[in-house]
Parts: sequence; structure tokens; C-alpha cells
Amino acid sequence: MKIEMKGIYKSFGANEVLKDVGFSVAGGEICALLGENGAGKSTLMNILGGILPADRGEIFVDGERAVFNQPSESLGRGIAFIHQELNLINDLPVYENMFVGREPRKRFGIIDHAFMIRETARIFAEMDMELDPRVMVRGLDASYKQIVEIARAMMMNASVIIMDEPTSSLTEPEIARVFAMIRILASRGVGIVFISHKLREVIDLCTRYVVLRDGSTVSSGNIADVTTETLARLMVGHDVRTESLQRGRALPRSVLRAVALSDARNFRGIDFDVRAGEVLGVTGLLGDGRSELFMSIFGAGGGYSGQVYVEDVPVKLTGTTQALEYGIAYLPRNRKENGILKDMDILENGSIAIWPLITKCGFIDGSRQRYLFAAQVKRLRIKLDRESDPITSLSGGNQQKVMLSRWLSGNPKALILDNPTQGVDVGAKEEIYDIIMSLADEGVAVVVLSSEAQEIIRVCDRALVMYHGSVAGCVEGEDMNEHGIMRLATGAASQREV
Repeated sequence: MKIEMKGIYKSFGANEVLKDVGFSVAGGEICALLGENGAGKSTLMNILGGILPADRGEIFVDGERAVFNQPSESLGRGIAFIHQELNLINDLPVYENMFVGREPRKRFGIIDHAFMIRETARIFAEMDMELDPRVMVRGLDASYKQIVEIARAMMMNASVIIMDEPTSSLTEPEIARVFAMIRILASRGVGIVFISHKLREVIDLCTRYVVLRDGSTVSSGNIADVTTETLARLMVGHDVRTESLQRGRALPRSVLRAVALSDARNFRGIDFDVRAGEVLGVTGLLGDGRSELFMSIFGAGGGYSGQVYVEDVPVKLTGTTQALEYGIAYLPRNRKENGILKDMDILENGSIAIWPLITKCGFIDGSRQRYLFAAQVKRLRIKLDRESDPITSLSGGNQQKVMLSRWLSGNPKALILDNPTQGVDVGAKEEIYDIIMSLADEGVAVVVLSSEAQEIIRVCDRALVMYHGSVAGCVEGEDMNEHGIMRLATGAASQREV
């Protein structure tokens, strides 16, 4: 199958989102659709998926003109759209998720569960995937949830699958699992549209690319002919900095220190000390325990033994409000699941963490709430129309900045950032890096938790590398490189220079 979109225009009021855009994908291709947030990628794919109508332009399926007025019409022509927010129901088993809305029935309207299990098992076998159709979705990790969505698309005889940020919340091993599945599909003639901000993944996985900027197609070609630097420049319209941002700051005093921290299952024997003005990285692979460690320190996880010190004062934080009172802030790992509150507006999302600090007699001081948030909007350069708009109206990068503003309004002494650039484009990533550097310059102790070695190398003064719940070693200076980090993260080396 070959899909072609020609001369696509789309406006929302006076905002012209797409201007004469062309795009194509053929069976067996893995085509990257790239651009900054707001470039028009999602709008273009929503038109192809029958979710939005184009103002002008044409779509062709194998040379035949097609019009999609609703998603079912697009799916009927073999085009499946797997959105960034997965549409699985955690409280149902996998096989029921595969048939949601189209359950087969036997006599008297009884649902044919046996048939659903058999068909699901058949699709899994065709995809070389070992997974019991009867397991509950809630028990799957993020990569298997993505694969179930892919399998559901295949069950609907999809010839082209659109994947919007499929790896934004996955770990490295989970990404490898999804990529293996994507390559299998492409080898069997399925066309893949891969939307991602992770340019190294694009280079590793994709065969072609199309770049949108400000609603127009600015470049397309073969992945073999470009580098990550070339793609980044095409996306933002100028060269993107790649130099290390380490600045050799003075480190006069300890802000957050841990001695012999352990819990029952996730981490053990952890010692570290992060000082004022320092950016400390913590990295590793799947199951290394870093998120559980810092959630426990922040009072949002389970109990632990050992001792935490805030500015050399021993503390035992049992709740997030108490942590904020001590000057500790934590940006959670997955913005969509653990960060934004979709039913609240931008102002509420950006200030909820400090409500206990601005409440008088049970009422929030609205004037102070707006004043503090406005200061962070200016400081973080958050792009928004009205603070009363829903948080979901913002791009991923601006949502992440709102999550940062939630904590920065409380003037933290230590800021823990878990996966801080998840799901943001290259331009927004640079802005977040600048914010981290600015906070460190102001004397804030910053802890960056990330699985991306390049990110750790770029922004951190030194980094702890975890392996199976323990600190395998500390890297800094010339030793802070991908090879050194990977040796420690995989257990190939063992040192305790912390």
C-alpha cells in the first residue's frame, strides 16, 4: 500500500496550521515525521486518520483518491493510528482489549471469549510475540502495552500504522522490544509513520524522513543521508547546541545527603551528597531503582532505612507537603500519568504543589497564586494564551515547564528532575537544559534522573550510575562518557567512588 497526501491546508480560526503540506509512506517503509511541537505533525496525521477534515488538499490510497470523514473510514482503508496516550483498559485482560467495541457473540448474544483468546493468540504468533492473551493489562510494562496496541492494529488488517511518540515513556530495554516489533512489521510490508523527538532513535530505526516547520514541509529524504545534527537543524531552523553545559561551579555546602538508604526491594546501601549549585546525574538501566529511591526520599514512596539530611539536618520525610516545607521538590517521571491533572486548567496545574503554602483559613489566596504563577511563566518562558485554558491545550514542552513552575514557586533548595525532557522537542529540550543551568547558578542543588547517557553527559557535573538497586560507581570529567556509563550500568564494572 502507498499513501500520498498532497497540498494539505488546515486552519483553526486565524491560525494557519498546515500550508500546502505533502507527505507519503509506502508499505515496508519506516518513515519519520519530524518537527517541533506545534509544527503540524499531529494535525496532519489526524487528517489522515479521519479525525479532522482538511480545508484543502487530497489523499490518495494506492493512487485512488480517498476522503476520510471519520476514523472508521480511514481504518477501513487499512490506516491505523496509535496515539501517544494509549487506549487500553487496565482492568480488562489483553484479549478483551483487542476486541473492545467489536466483541464477537455466540447464540443469545453471549460474548465468545474462547474465540477472542484464540484470535489474539494467533496474531501474537504471527508477530513472533510471546504473551498470554489472558493476562491483565495492568500487569504489563509500557512496552508490552505499546505492542498490544500494535497487535490490535494488525488484527484490524492495518497496512499503514501511525505511531505518535511510541517511546516517550519507555526505558531502553522496552524501546528495544518495541523497535524489534516495528522492524518485523516493516519486513512484512506494513508501512510505519514514526513520530518522535528522539533523533538518535530516528536514525537507528527509520528509512525515510519528512520534516515540518511552522506548518510547511521543509525537507524530506533518506535517513542514510542525514545525521541527528542535520535533522535538528531542519526542525528548528538553526544549529542546535551540543556542547557540554558543565560549568565547574563552586560547591560550598551540602543540600541533600543520604547515608545507607535501603528499602525492602528497590534500592540498598545508597550514599550520595548533592551540593548547592551542583547538577548531579543518576542513571542506569531498567530496574535500577533510581525513581523509587528519590520518591522515597521525597515522601512519595515506601519506607526505608538509613538517614537523609537536608543541609546537614537529619530528616524523615513522610509526605510531599513536608518535603516542600524542607525545600525539596520532585518532578515525576511520566508527565502524562503522574504529572498533569487533565481536569484542571494551566494555573491550577502550575500552582497545586504550593496550595498548602498559600492557603489561609481553608481558602487559597488567589491573588498570590496568580502572582507566583505569572512570575514563573515569565521566568520559564511558558507559551500560553490564557491561564484558564486546559493544560492539555499546551505543547509537551510547555506542559513540562508548567510542571516545573509547580515546584519552583516554592523556591526549593533541592530539585529532583525525573526524566525531565520526556516527550519534548529539541528546541524545548534546550530551553529545559538552560533552566537547569540557571537554577544551579542560583545555588539550587539539582538532581537529574535519566536513562539517556547523552543527557547526563550534557548537563551534569558528575553522575551516579546504578545497577540492580545499588550505586555501581560515580563518573565525572573524562570518565563521564557513554562507554563508561554503560559498563557500570550493565554490571561490567564495579566501583564505589561516590
